[in-house]
Amino acid sequence: MASLKKAVQFSRTGNPSDVVEIVELETPKISTGMVLIDVEAAAINPSHLLTLSGGYGVQPDLPAIPGAEGIGKIIKIGDGVANVNVGDRIMIPPYSGTWRQQVVVEASKIQVTFPPEGDPIQMAMIMANPPTAWLLLKTVVNLEPGNWIIQNAANSAVGQYIMQLSNIYGYKTVNVVRRDGLDSLISQSKGDICIIDGPDLGERVREKTNGAIIKLAIDAVAGDSTQYLADCVADNAQIANYGLLSGEPCKLSPKDIIFRNISLRGVWLTMWLRGRDSSLEQRAAVYNELRSYIIEGKMHAQIEATYPLERIKDAIDHAMRQRNGKVIILPNG
Repeated sequence: MASLKKAVQFSRTGNPSDVVEIVELETPKISTGMVLIDVEAAAINPSHLLTLSGGYGVQPDLPAIPGAEGIGKIIKIGDGVANVNVGDRIMIPPYSGTWRQQVVVEASKIQVTFPPEGDPIQMAMIMANPPTAWLLLKTVVNLEPGNWIIQNAANSAVGQYIMQLSNIYGYKTVNVVRRDGLDSLISQSKGDICIIDGPDLGERVREKTNGAIIKLAIDAVAGDSTQYLADCVADNAQIANYGLLSGEPCKLSPKDIIFRNISLRGVWLTMWLRGRDSSLEQRAAVYNELRSYIIEGKMHAQIEATYPLERIKDAIDHAMRQRNGKVIILPNG
């Protein structure tokens, strides 16, 4: 009799927690070059929620299994597999559908392995948020140790990784949040300044930084917050947008665009993963760098809750609420 394993599936888009259901799927046969993985942990990211609602930049054919990242252990390998072994803990290749107990992937697509010891929950988040933070810091503006950057949504997982990476690279960070009570989180993440968003942000940032020159702003909120960041940066600065938490278009005054030469550009991890301006070797080097920081404890994201697969609707509802950490699914308990 074929083995049945549980998975989350959606056949339509809409309110994220309404469109998901638990299904039982037969474990696929392991063909040449493939491996079977037990999924240990998988994160719920904003991009996953956008996919379930139908608003993400790339939508899968339906029905589909959500989840673009996760960590797992190889339990079976097919013929011809030489790069990994049974028992290896690996980063599940991107966009494999990780909200399930087991997944089959091509062994050739496995880029990152982890030691058997350590926290699988922190390892599970390496695929998306850490390289997004790396791209924002390393591909938009040439920064040197001692330079300042400013970011909003600083309490998000990407924001936490930006602070930690900036600390490793020697950059200083102004970290904009949208509510009180986050100073401790910012400090624990190695951030330099924590400040509340608002129309007078520029004036308060200049006071806090003693008028420091800021040539990179990182925007996850859009709407009015994009303009508030522009009010903080120097002439010829870049604003890198990677999110739309406000649900509104980025707002930026023509005066800043024309007279101050402020530029706004998008940064999307998916294009990098697909090889735009990067090679497989370059991506592997970035992941290996980030892997070392996670293993050493230099990079980590705050976790607010974990859920079993059976409570996926509760997990999604939790992830959509205001929170101070990531929500993680543990498909196998």
